[in-house]
Amino acid sequence: MLQNTSSDNATASTPLLEEDRNRGGGGCSSWWRKVLDVEEAKTQILFSLPMILTNFFYYAIPLVSVMFAGHLGHLELAGATLANSWAIISGIALMTGLSGALETLCGQGFGAKEYRMLGIYLQASCITSFIFSIVVSIFWFYTEPILILLRQEPDVSKTAALYIRYLIPGLFAFGFIQNILRFLQTQSIVIPPVFLSAFPTALHFGIAYALVHRTSLGFKGAPLAASVSLCISMLLLAVYVICSKRFGPTWQGFSFESFSFILANLKLALPSAAMVCLEYWAFEILVLLAGLMPNSELTTSLIAMCVNTEAITYTITYGLSAAASTRVSNEFGAGNIDKAKIAMAVSLKLTVLLALIVVSTLAFGHNIWAGFFSDSREIIKEFASLTPFLAISIAFDSVQNVLSGVARGRGWQHLAVYVNLATFYFIGMPIALLLGFKLKLYARGLWIGLICGLFAQTCTLLLITFCRNWTKMDIPAMNREIETQV
Repeated sequence: MLQNTSSDNATASTPLLEEDRNRGGGGCSSWWRKVLDVEEAKTQILFSLPMILTNFFYYAIPLVSVMFAGHLGHLELAGATLANSWAIISGIALMTGLSGALETLCGQGFGAKEYRMLGIYLQASCITSFIFSIVVSIFWFYTEPILILLRQEPDVSKTAALYIRYLIPGLFAFGFIQNILRFLQTQSIVIPPVFLSAFPTALHFGIAYALVHRTSLGFKGAPLAASVSLCISMLLLAVYVICSKRFGPTWQGFSFESFSFILANLKLALPSAAMVCLEYWAFEILVLLAGLMPNSELTTSLIAMCVNTEAITYTITYGLSAAASTRVSNEFGAGNIDKAKIAMAVSLKLTVLLALIVVSTLAFGHNIWAGFFSDSREIIKEFASLTPFLAISIAFDSVQNVLSGVARGRGWQHLAVYVNLATFYFIGMPIALLLGFKLKLYARGLWIGLICGLFAQTCTLLLITFCRNWTKMDIPAMNREIETQV
């Protein structure tokens, strides 16, 4: 399917190129085509923009609940914020990572035209997410003693524990949502999820207001509203997949056969989850370290502002990461290794361009941006001094985000886990501790250590991407082998 489209594009471009040459503009056109594959870039841009919107809408639901809780008082704001951060690093990141197995399995399966297997992979991944959601839910019930052990305020820990318990149903729903999104993403179906995510997000404002202010639930209504809205989102996506005729080849109903693929799914899901979690945890550790420094209130505020800024830019470049993963896995499944490499190269060029735009915006508007977080002149001034370091980290993080997408599409999650573990925890963190505490560079030292980790991570992923043997993984052969065993 995809290779036919690419062939048509290539064929159509030839007379256009000849026409440009006849007009005397052939040199410019030829140069531009050497710099960037225009058709591939257009495909990826049109793919990534809806992905960015969908991702934003789903992550906005729990954020809006925190805002509603925060207006009830300072303790409620502190508890809800802490609970949301704890939920992200202990559950949300895990669910997002587990769904990464589908980027490999469904992406390559779709490219190989093994359409029936996509529905089987989806069910196997949902079973995996459900099991891990149960484990995380049990873990969440002990949130209060864990947070106290991490030296958080007892009252805030108690409030956060109450908040997160009502968020448990939302955890299950979020896991299913991520799996269905990957199922759609690998088939390049990205427009419908925008509307299916925007509607429950808009509805969430009304649900949160009603439960928080119009019932006796009060504070507990905020996380419960997030759970309700996420469940509605999950049901909308599920109904769309089950009832839409366009999924006839890829969704053929529920099947017990999916249980046979749980192990195959886990072999990719666990490394995918580790990839995501190791990176999330590294940023959160920086915030915790900032709290141990002299003038911890200022240092923590600065690091938190940098982490939030980095997270927002990560969300933007995630669209290109998803595009890279899908295009690489689809072309790989179809056996078009050269086209997969071209897609990878185009993704890297686009993310460098996007990073330059973000960094330039931050360079000229850092004071305005800092003003959204705080009115303190001291914090704004200190953030300005950190801006060059933040710009460097955003540049490296944008490139590694796309390279991680290539790794998921190619099935190299296990290699990326080792890379993230080594670069963040054996290079970045020791340097951050040395510069931040020993050499007393404080916030700058912590962020320079992170930059060192990101630089090492990006360089290593580049080496893997360009030096590793790009031979085709025979997904259909694996399917036949497992089907024979069953």
